[in-house]
Amino acid sequence: MRGNRGNTSLKLKRRNEDPMQEYDRLPTELRVWLVNAILPWRPKSVRRAYQEALIRTGDQTKALQELDKLQERLIARDIPKVWGGAYPLAKCEPLVGSLTSAEPKCRDGGRAVYGSTK
Repeated sequence: MRGNRGNTSLKLKRRNEDPMQEYDRLPTELRVWLVNAILPWRPKSVRRAYQEALIRTGDQTKALQELDKLQERLIARDIPKVWGGAYPLAKCEPLVGSLTSAEPKCRDGGRAVYGSTK
């Protein structure tokens, strides 16, 4: 494990930018989204993804929902690599909001279970 990235497939790149200045230049709604993000997003990356989603959808709320979907796809891609195929969420495709909710649901109607069952 290097730095604070944890065990992930995210690429390590050296950068000359100041991430705190980039963060300070983000609009308020993006800073709020980043505070609650699961992955360690760079401000520049989240701004680019948000702007693309905003152009596609034409609505700030829908653009933020697109960021949620993007984050879920990235997490779903990492699940088998990080936790292995036995991890409960590895067996289903997550719905938007399911990874952060108390009881994740899967597209196939199944229910993911955390920890041991008693």
